[in-house]
Amino acid sequence: MKLGSMVVAGVMSGTSADGIDVSVVRIEPIRRRPKLTLLAHEAFPYPAVLRKHVLAAMNAASISTAELARLNWRLGLAYAEAVAATAKKHRVKLDLVGCHGQTLYHQARAESYAGRTFACTWQLGEGAAIAGAVQAPVVSNFRPADMVAGGQGAPLVPLMDYVLFSDAKRGRVLQNIGGIANLTAIPAGGGAGELVAFDTGPGNMVIDALAQELFGKKYDRNGAIAARGSVLTQVLKRMLKDAYFGQEPPRTAGREQFGREYAAKFLKECKRHSMNSEDALATATALTAESIAESYARFVRRKMHAAPVDYIVSGGGARNATLMGMLARRLESMGCKVTTIEDFGMPAAAKEAAAFALLAWMTWHRLPGNVPAATGAKRGVVLGQVTFA
Repeated sequence: MKLGSMVVAGVMSGTSADGIDVSVVRIEPIRRRPKLTLLAHEAFPYPAVLRKHVLAAMNAASISTAELARLNWRLGLAYAEAVAATAKKHRVKLDLVGCHGQTLYHQARAESYAGRTFACTWQLGEGAAIAGAVQAPVVSNFRPADMVAGGQGAPLVPLMDYVLFSDAKRGRVLQNIGGIANLTAIPAGGGAGELVAFDTGPGNMVIDALAQELFGKKYDRNGAIAARGSVLTQVLKRMLKDAYFGQEPPRTAGREQFGREYAAKFLKECKRHSMNSEDALATATALTAESIAESYARFVRRKMHAAPVDYIVSGGGARNATLMGMLARRLESMGCKVTTIEDFGMPAAAKEAAAFALLAWMTWHRLPGNVPAATGAKRGVVLGQVTFA
C-alpha cells in the first residue's frame, strides 16, 4: 500500500483515569519514515460521575455485564465528544482516529482460566461512537495482536519514541510518568532492535491514591504536599523489595500491581512509622523516583554505549516539582541530563495520545506498530481493529 500523508487524532486515557488527552498530528512519509507534526492538543477531565464508575470497574472483583456494556458506550461517547471538540476548535478535518481506550484489566503473563492458559487485556470505549461523531475511521484495541504474537501488549509507545528521538550521538531515555511509569531507552546510533522499553512501576498512581485518601485531593499539585514531608526511608526500602522491581524486562504493570490494594498496604506501612500524612505522600513520591532510578541503573545504563544521555520526562509527573527534583538528584549522579519533553517541542501530556495517532497511521497502511524488543513479541504485527464511519 502506498504511504500517504494524513491528519490523525490520537486519544489517550491512562491508568490514572483522570481524563482524556487528544493530540492531532499530521503524519507524512519521508523516505518511508513517518514525520510527525503536532497540530493541536487538548485535555478533557472526566466528569466526576464517570471517573467514579471507571475507577470502580478497574480490576474489580465483581461487576455486572450491564455496567460494563454501559461503561463501554459511555466512554465511547466521551471520546467522541473530546475528538469532535478538538477538531472543531482547531478547524482540522480528520482523516483517521487512533483511540487507546480505557484499560480495565491487563494481564500480561499467561494464567490458567477455564481449562486454558493465556494472557489477556481489555480496553473499553466504543469505536463506532467516535467514528460516527467525527465521520472518520477509528483504529482501536491495539494491544491484543501483540499478545497473540507472544508479547505483553505493552509498551506500545516506543515506536514513536524511536521515530522522534533517536540520535546518532546521544542516548535518549523517554520516561513517561502517568498512573504507571514507563521508559523507552534508545542507545546513541542504535536501531529499533536495540531499544529497551518497559514499565518501571508506579508513576502517579500511589501518589494520587494517598492524596485522595489523606487530603481529599485528586492529586498533589506540583508536589507541594510531599515537599512538606520527610521520606520514611525504612518504608521505602521495604516497598522497593517488591518482586516486580527485580523482574527483568520486558515487563508491564497496572492497577493489578499498584492499585487500591497496594496503596492501602503502602499507607498502612507508612502509619507504622509516622502519623504525619505529609510523610506518607513524600514517601510515595520517593517510591516513584527511586523505582525509576533503580530501573535505569539495573536494566538500562550499561546498554547506553557510554554516550551522553538525555533523560526526557513526559506525562503528569513532569509537572510535579518534588518528584522531578528527586529524579534529577538520582539520575544526574549517573550522568543523565534530566529534562522534560517540552524542551523538545511537545506538551508533556500530548505525547502518548500522539503515539496512538502514529500507531493508527501504521495500522491504516498495514505496517507493524509493535517493537518486539520492547514487548517481547516473536515478530512485528499490525495492531488494532478498524471501525469505519
